Amino acid sequence: MKKIDRRIIIVAAFIFIVGLAYGIMRFLIAQGEEPPKRAPVEAKRYVRAEPVMYQQVVSPVQADGRLTSLATVDVVAEASGKILVSDIPLKKGSRFSRGDVLFTIYPDEAALALKSKKSRFLHNLASLLPDLAIDYPGDEKRFRAFFNSIDLDRKLPSFPEVKKEQLRIFLASRNVLSEYYDIKQDELRLSRHKVVAPFDGTYKDVYMEAGAYTNMGGRVAHIIRTDMLELEVPLERFDARWVKIGDEVAIHSDNRDVQWKGRVVRKNSFVDADNQSQGVFVRVRNNKEKPLLAGEYLSATFPGHPVEGVMEVPRNVVFNSNEVFIVNDNRLHKRTIDIVKVNEKTLLFKGISEGDMLVMQPLINVQEGTKVEIHNQGEGQAGMQAPAATDTSGQ
Repeated sequence: MKKIDRRIIIVAAFIFIVGLAYGIMRFLIAQGEEPPKRAPVEAKRYVRAEPVMYQQVVSPVQADGRLTSLATVDVVAEASGKILVSDIPLKKGSRFSRGDVLFTIYPDEAALALKSKKSRFLHNLASLLPDLAIDYPGDEKRFRAFFNSIDLDRKLPSFPEVKKEQLRIFLASRNVLSEYYDIKQDELRLSRHKVVAPFDGTYKDVYMEAGAYTNMGGRVAHIIRTDMLELEVPLERFDARWVKIGDEVAIHSDNRDVQWKGRVVRKNSFVDADNQSQGVFVRVRNNKEKPLLAGEYLSATFPGHPVEGVMEVPRNVVFNSNEVFIVNDNRLHKRTIDIVKVNEKTLLFKGISEGDMLVMQPLINVQEGTKVEIHNQGEGQAGMQAPAATDTSGQ
C-alpha cells in the first residue's frame, strides 16, 4: 500500500512541475513586446484602356460557303439506237463547250425514212401545180417557188400563207397540209438523234459508253455547267438582313492568294432548321486564268452596312460571353454589355455608359477590385499581359 501511494505522489509532483514551467513560460512571453507588423504590399497592374465611344460603324459580313454549278442536267436519250462516238469523249471529266455535239444516236434509218416522205410530198405537190394555175392563178407562183425551194437534205421551208378559204379547203382535200406537218414532226424527231451541249461544262457521271444501245428515255450521262457557278453562303439572320440582292461580293480562297468578284442573285425565304442560318447565293463567272471548281469551299465578304450607336472592340476583350472590365478609381470593375454583332475578330456592342474606361486587352487571373494603372504606350510595359485566351478563373 505504501509503495502505491509513493508512485502516485511522484506522478503528481511531475505533473505539477511541468504545469508550473509552462505557466512561467507563457508569463514571460506575454511580458515581451510584439514585433511590428508590415503593411501588405498591393501589386499594381498596368492595363491598356480606352474611353467608351458609340458611333456609326460600317461592318462587312464575312462567311464561308460551298461552290456549286449553276446548272446540273441529266442527259436522256430522246431516240432509240446505237450511241455513236463524237469529238467529245463520252467519259467522266471530259470538257465541252456550248454547241458541241456530245453524242449522236444512229440516225441513218430515220434520215432515209424522212427523205422518202419528202419525196412523196414533192410528188403530191407537183401534181397540184397545174390545178393551181387554172383555179388559183394568183397563188400558183408562190407555191411553185415553195416547190422549187424544197431540198431533200435540208429542213422544209415555211409553208406559203393561205388566206383564202377555198384554197385552204382545196389543199386539205389533197392532204398537203397533213403531209407537210407530218414531215416537220419527223424532222424534229431526227434532230433529237444529235445531242448538243447547252452550255460550257463537263461530264460529272457517265452511265452509257459509246457503242452501247439506248432506248428512248435512257439515262446516258450527268453534266454540270462550269462557266457560271454559285456560292451558297449560310448567314445568321442578323447578318443576312443587311445583304441585298445585287450587292457585289468579294470571294477569296482560304489563304487569300486568289480573289474573284461575284454578285448576290437571291436569298432563301426560310431558315435552315439545322444551323438556324439563311442561305445567300452569290453568282460568279469562271475564267481560265483563275479557274473555279464546283464543290470547293471559299470565303465571301459582303459589303458593309452601317450599324448605329455601337463600339467595335477585339473579341478577346470580352469574357463570360458578355462581360468586360472597366477602370474606375484605378480599380477593375465588371460590366455586362449588349453584343449587337460578332465578326471574325471583332464585335460590336453597346450597353455601358459612354466615357467609361474600357480595358482593351484580355486579363488573366485577376479579380474585380484589383488595383490597376492605365498605360497605353505599348503592351511591352511591366505588368501587361500578352494577348491570350481570357482566363476567368477566380473572377
